[in-house]
Amino acid sequence: MKKNFTGSTDPGLIRSNNQDSYCIDPEGRFFIVADGMGGHAGGEEASRIATQEIQAYLLANWQSSQSAQELLEQALLAANTAILQDQQTHAERSDMGTTAVVVVFRDPEPPLCAHIGDSRLYRFRESQLKQITEDHTWIARAIQLGDLSVEEARLHPYRHVLSRCLGREDVHQVDVQPLDIKVGDCLLLCSDGLTEELVEQEIKSCLQDVPLLDKAAFSLVEAAKEHGGHDNITVVLVSIEENS
Repeated sequence: MKKNFTGSTDPGLIRSNNQDSYCIDPEGRFFIVADGMGGHAGGEEASRIATQEIQAYLLANWQSSQSAQELLEQALLAANTAILQDQQTHAERSDMGTTAVVVVFRDPEPPLCAHIGDSRLYRFRESQLKQITEDHTWIARAIQLGDLSVEEARLHPYRHVLSRCLGREDVHQVDVQPLDIKVGDCLLLCSDGLTEELVEQEIKSCLQDVPLLDKAAFSLVEAAKEHGGHDNITVVLVSIEENS
C-alpha cells in the first residue's frame, strides 16, 4: 500500500503557544496527532510526552509478536503512564492531559486507528468526508442520546469538556478500530482547532486538492485561521495511492 503524507501545525491567531504535537513516521508506518491541555506549559508537555512515548513504543516493538491492536493499545497506555509520572514530579503540571489519535499501517494486518479525546480521524473518499472516530466528550454523548442537535453542540459552553484523555489514572483501555481504506482515499488526522472552525463542507472543499497534499494541508490551516483561529490547529494528511 503506497502512501503520500504531510503534516502542518499552527498556533492559530489567539494563543501564543502551541499545545498540539504531531508525528509522521518517515516510512509511513504510523501517524500521530495530540492536543494537550492544562495550562501554558502543561498542555505543551502533555502532547509532547504522548507523541514521543507513542512513537518510541511503536518503534521499539514494531517487530514484536504483539498484534497491531495490542501494539497500539500498549503504546497509548505507555504514554498515559509517562504523563502520570511527569505529573508526580512537576506539581505545576499536575492537571495536564492530552488527546491522541494514531493510525498504524503494519502489513500484513489491516490498518488500525486508536484514539482518546476529541482529536479526530476522517476519511475522504470520492468527494465524501466521513468522520471515523467518535469524540470522547460530554457533548458527543448528549448528541448520541438525542439531548442535543449537532447545530446546538457547536455553540454549547461545555463542548470542550472531555470524558476521556491521556494523563488520567482511570485510563485502562483505548478505543482501537480497523480502517476500511482503498486506493484513492485520503485520511485526515486533526486537532479540534480545525473542526471547531470549519464545518465538514469547508473541510471537503480544502481536500479537493488531495493530489497536492501540501497545498491541501496549507489550505485547511489557513481556512481555520480565516474563521478565527481561536485554538491551535494541526492536520496530518495521508493519501493512499497505487503501488508503482
